[in-house]
Amino acid sequence: MGPDPAVAAVRLAVRRVLEELPEGAMVLAACSGGADSLALAGALAFEAPRAGRQAGGVTIDHGLQAGSGERADAVVRTMADLDLDPSGSIAVTVDGTGGPENAAREARYTALDAAAERLGAAAVLLGHTQDDQAETVLLGLARGSGTRSLSGMPAEFRRRSDVLYLRPLLELDRATTRRACKAMGLDPWDDPHNVDPAYARVRVRHEALPVLEKTLGPGVAEALARTAKMLREDADYLEEVAARAFADLVAPDDGERVALRLDGLKEQPRAIRTRVLRMAALKAGSPAGTLAAVHVDAVERLVTAWRGQRHVDLPGGVRAVRRYGKLLLGRTGEV
Repeated sequence: MGPDPAVAAVRLAVRRVLEELPEGAMVLAACSGGADSLALAGALAFEAPRAGRQAGGVTIDHGLQAGSGERADAVVRTMADLDLDPSGSIAVTVDGTGGPENAAREARYTALDAAAERLGAAAVLLGHTQDDQAETVLLGLARGSGTRSLSGMPAEFRRRSDVLYLRPLLELDRATTRRACKAMGLDPWDDPHNVDPAYARVRVRHEALPVLEKTLGPGVAEALARTAKMLREDADYLEEVAARAFADLVAPDDGERVALRLDGLKEQPRAIRTRVLRMAALKAGSPAGTLAAVHVDAVERLVTAWRGQRHVDLPGGVRAVRRYGKLLLGRTGEV
């Protein structure tokens, strides 16, 4: 008799990503103790030795709740009981900018980067599910974000380091991971933050999505996740085209400014032009987390609707100006 269908589904998802990694590679599960990441950890512990890979686990103690250290210790014991070796916790200080969720995310990934590099891990597995993907798409839609935001979370990505992050469970729903935990005898922890309506994602999870399911019928989360996958493929292609256009449009310039030829820029389709402008702003030093569509639109008007306006100020102390047939972007005082 085979494993429970939910366990089999989670194991299969993990097996598929392990097959893409080098023989003997170290793979870490990022485990909060919640059902999604706990099911992931259990599946990794089962599949890694059979695939000829090493498996470890790490949990991050954000220090945002009373008893968080004890909770992290309990997660470490659970991972060790699963034979994830090494298993450990990392305490972080959440004090960054961009709101508490963004600050916690940055602190968490910085710690995971360091752990993976220290242990020589080929990849870190994350437990995000189809439901998380659907929530991300709805949040992007509500914010009026572009294609990249609506494409949700990538199945694999790298940050500023060379650490590879993988999300094997993006095609499985949250109910499956809960059933898998029960079948594997694992007792997940329910984070109180996951039911706190102060967070927009929690309101989407417990209010918006249930209303959509009730109004439109079941399968909304799956449809949103499927849409995200298609939009990601479109966004990837458009950004490849935009990257080539950016390279062609860069003009010689003194200093550290970014200079683009206005004649070629104006001729680009808007879908490409706005992406080129965003790339230029980021290269000039504008932070990705605060550079919004409204900023890119304002810079675009310097190209397509110029009426003598002097400049556009962007987040991060970056300024865009039109001068001598070029669009210049650089730090205030450099342009």
